[in-house]
Formats: sequence, C-alpha cells, structure tokens
Amino acid sequence: MSTNRGVGVGLVTLGATLFILNSGVSRVALRAGISSLELTSIRVTGTFVVLLVVVALFRPDARRSALRVPRGRELWLVLGLGLVGVAALQFLYFVAIDRLTIGLALLLEFQAPFLVALWAKFVQGNKVTARLWWGLGLAIIGLAAATEAWKGAAFDTFGVLAGLGAAVAFAGYFLLGERIQHSMSSVGTMLWSFGVAAVAMNLVQPSWQIDAALGQRVSLQGNLDHLSLPLWMPVASIILLGTLVPFGVELAALRFIPATAVTAIAMLEPVGAAALGWAWHQEALGAVAVAGCITVVVGILLAESSRVGHPPDPVALT
Repeated sequence: MSTNRGVGVGLVTLGATLFILNSGVSRVALRAGISSLELTSIRVTGTFVVLLVVVALFRPDARRSALRVPRGRELWLVLGLGLVGVAALQFLYFVAIDRLTIGLALLLEFQAPFLVALWAKFVQGNKVTARLWWGLGLAIIGLAAATEAWKGAAFDTFGVLAGLGAAVAFAGYFLLGERIQHSMSSVGTMLWSFGVAAVAMNLVQPSWQIDAALGQRVSLQGNLDHLSLPLWMPVASIILLGTLVPFGVELAALRFIPATAVTAIAMLEPVGAAALGWAWHQEALGAVAVAGCITVVVGILLAESSRVGHPPDPVALT
C-alpha cells in the first residue's frame, strides 16, 4: 500500500469511527429528552455556524469561492440537497436510532448505495454488471437475518419506515451531490446545503427552543450508566465530532484515494455500529444477526461496485 493510499485509508477509517461513535452519543441525547426534530435542528444549525467560522478563516480567494451564491440550476440542486440529503436524512436517521437498535438503523440507511445503483441502471441508463443482482439478493437476505424480522415483537414499523426513508434521502444526497459538485466546490456545497437545511429546520423547530435543559447531567446509559455529563457536551460532540470533523477528514481523504474507495470503506459503519450497540448500549447481537450484518455489507459493496462509469460520489454525511 502506497503512502498516499495509506493516508487516505487512515482518514476514512477515522471518519467512519467517529460516525460510529456518534450513533451511540446521539442515543444518549435522544434518551435525555431531546426529540429527533430538536436534535436535527441543533445538529444542522450548529454545523452550519461552525462551517461559516471555518470558511471565514480561509484565504480570500477560497473564501469567495465557498461563499459564492448558487444560481439557476445550482440553486435548485442545493435546495434539494439541503432539504432531502441533509435535513430529511438527519431527522429520519435520529428517529430510526431512537426506535431501533443502532446497528439495524444504520443497516437500513446504508441500503442507499444499491438504490443509487438501481437509479443508475434504470433511470440514467448506465451499464452495470450481474453483481448488482447478487448484491441486491445478498442485501435482502442479510437484512432479514440482521433484523430477525420473523420476531414480531422486535419489529418497530415506524422505526423501520424511518430507516428506509433515511436510505432514500441518503440516495438523494449521493445523486444530487454528484451533479452539483461538477460546478461547485465541496466546501461550498457543504456550506450551502447545511445552510438550506438549517433554515428549513429552524422554521419547523427553532434550534434555541428545546424542552430539555442543556445544563442537566445525563447518564451515558448502558454499560456506561455509572458515568454522567452535562447534556451540552454530547450535543457539542454530535456537531463537532459527529458531523464536522468526520465529514472533513473523509473529504480530505479524496486527495489520496478515489471516492469509490472512500464510500466502500465507509460501508463498514453499520457493522461497527452494531458492535457499538452491543458493547455500549447492551443490545443483543447473536450469531444470526452478526452473519446478517456481514451479508448486508457484502451485498451493498457488490451492488455499488456494479455501477460502471459513474462520476465521483460525494462523501457520506451520516
């Protein structure tokens, strides 16, 4: 492995690790009394504000590029990306991890790559290989095993629908982001899409109006139940370590390895999240569920790798 590739893989691994840890931290905030809607509003607004500060520190030419107002087709793509790929995705993700196990929520969300492959095959007319169908079959079988869908008591219909909705929103992020980055910088795309999401979420749920007191001490739950922190600390972690930093390091990884490699490595996130749910939140993780997790990831990778000749994919935002 070359030095550059090693650096790229290390950056993506760091980003995926932070996203995995963020799933556990988000569960703490949600169980402490912050609703999914409130946490979504706080997350996108906080990230947008921090991004503005970061952009303000750029050199003048880079700052002007990032702050350039989208126009025409760019504007419509940014609006779609912000509303669907950021706001809807984050809200549905939080609903899913609040009502389902962390591993299952992320497994549902990470059906997005093969939705993108289906779109490429049947809408964009791209050539794909037979691996697409093998990937779809493996993903469906693995998902059934991972969710243990035959156990009715463990099946939360609203949570599963939220997870599938997150997959659709995530696929929308890939497809919209793929098109807009032909004419806008990655930083500008992230800044404006989070700006749109922040405006939309604050119209629905003002980020400064939440029922829970940010100063209250909350338990870290599960195996860390004996530890407690002020609520503002998990919230700050979700914004900085769960959104801004992992997105930034995965974005930096694109300087060393192609986007397809970035997204492939990031697909290990559901398995890591399932392990985290077992280690931290005492979620059951039997042999069948483990096999299902692995099978789903293999299926997703096969489906995504079957997509031939597509433009670079944007980095994951979860």
